[in-house]
Formats: sequence, C-alpha cells, structure tokens
Amino acid sequence: MDLSVTLGRLQLKNPIMVASGTFGYAREMEGIVDVSRLGGVLPKTITAEPRIGNAPWRTVETTAGLLNAIGLDNDGVDAFLEHHLPYLKDIGTSVVVSVAGRTEDDFVSLAERVGSQPGVSAIELNLSCPNVSGGVDFGTNADSCRGVVAATRARTDVPILAKLTPNVTRIAEIAQAAAEGGADAVCLINTVLGIAIDWRRKKPMLGNGMGGLSGPAIKPIALRCVHQVASAVEIPIIGIGGIANIDDVMEFLVAGASAVQIGTANYYDPTVSTRLIEQLPDALSEINANSVSAIIGSLNG
Repeated sequence: MDLSVTLGRLQLKNPIMVASGTFGYAREMEGIVDVSRLGGVLPKTITAEPRIGNAPWRTVETTAGLLNAIGLDNDGVDAFLEHHLPYLKDIGTSVVVSVAGRTEDDFVSLAERVGSQPGVSAIELNLSCPNVSGGVDFGTNADSCRGVVAATRARTDVPILAKLTPNVTRIAEIAQAAAEGGADAVCLINTVLGIAIDWRRKKPMLGNGMGGLSGPAIKPIALRCVHQVASAVEIPIIGIGGIANIDDVMEFLVAGASAVQIGTANYYDPTVSTRLIEQLPDALSEINANSVSAIIGSLNG
C-alpha cells in the first residue's frame, strides 16, 4: 500500500499532518505521539517578534466545535530558530513552518529567513488568521494573496503552502491567485469567524470579541471549499477542518485533497493522528485502491 503523497515539490510519507497551533512545537507531544510516523508537522505560527496573544478568554467550547481567539501567541522567529528548530529538524518527518506577518515585507522576510534553515521542508503562509488585528487580511483579496505569495516565492526556494480563509465569497478565486503567485499547494480552510455571547453580562465571552470556529462543526464547509477549489486549480490541496476519524480523512481525499491536517481533535485525542495512519490502508483497500493518489479527487458528481 503506497501512502506517500506529492504536494508540488513537497514529498510526504503519508497524508496525515498536524495543524499549526494545535501541536505546540512538537516537543510537548513527544511522550504521547511518535511524531516520526506523521506525514508532516506544523509548529505553531511564528511572527517576527514574540506575541503574548489576546486577552482571556481565549477559547470557548461550542456545539460540535471550539471557538478560539489565541492571537498568534508565540515566541517569535529568533527564539524559534534558536530553541525550537534544532529539535524539530531531528524529529524524523517533514517540518512545515507556519509564518504570519502584518505586511507583505513581513511574510517575505520571515519566509526567507526560515526557509534557508536546514530541516525546514516547506513554509505555510498563514494569510488569514481571523483573530489578529492590525494587519492586512491577505487571504480575503485575490490581488493581495497573489502579491504576497509571489513576493515570497521570489525570495525562498522551499515549497510554499498558502493557508486560506473560508470567510470570503469565492474561495476558488483566492486559491487561483495563490496558484498564480507560485504556491506549491493551498491549505483549506482556516477557521470560520464566529462569536460567543454571555447574555447575562451582555458581553462577548472571548476577550477579543470574535474568534475562529474549528472542529466538527466546520467540516461540511471545509469539504465544500476543497471540492470547489479542486475544480478551479491544478495545484494540490491540503484539507483542514473538523477531521477526527478515518471517514473524515477519506472524504477529504475523495473531495480533492492530497493531504489533511488534524487540528482541534489533537486537544481531546492527542494520539488521533497516528491512529489514522494505521487505519488508512484498510480504508483504501475497502474501495480497492492501492495508493492514496488513486483516490484523490475521485468524487462523482
């Protein structure tokens, strides 16, 4: 059974990755998960300077999901390169570093600096985090998206993945722009903008007011986005959103994703990712497939 997948110039041993922001810097999980078995690991998004994130509350559980407004809390690029990357480069699997900036120059500088480091397999451009203010939401405008991807592509040789938001009218147009800018793949989707309200206090529950909804509640939205984008672009897609079991994985692959990222499920089931890898061969055999690539985008209708 061939579980390997190709995402442009990025080769993965299997399609199961863990999403940025849900797996720490991977070191936190080493006693629980054999990370070397994963197709790829995405540490939490890094920015040029350290960020303390938003005021509490930062997370609120909702029906079938999790609303978060963490605010890209991270140690900054200097600490990442000095303390975290030396560990990550030896974990035995692909390391995709997620970066975010307030300006196009921020993205370019981060990608250029991080992409030149040994052990970095690819860069994920976090183009649209819904709970950070003060910058341009590059993922909501095709021209802005194309521009930041192209500028980054010109300054780094590693594969580039563009993580897009569902909070737009036509996500396929944004994905097309990312492809035109030179992205090796697109990641669909980031969280869905939402709000939780304490009606007794007449205030939002999150300190930031609004936040991003993740978990099973958004899976149908993510599947729809993958299906729409798969019909519009030729570059690979990484599916994200509510994936928690092998059926979810198979649905995303059939819809057009070449790989998936596990996010919210890591919080309540830290070993879910390796279990999905174990279950994948049997699921493929059930539909008479001998490789992951054989079923990508095989949806009828």
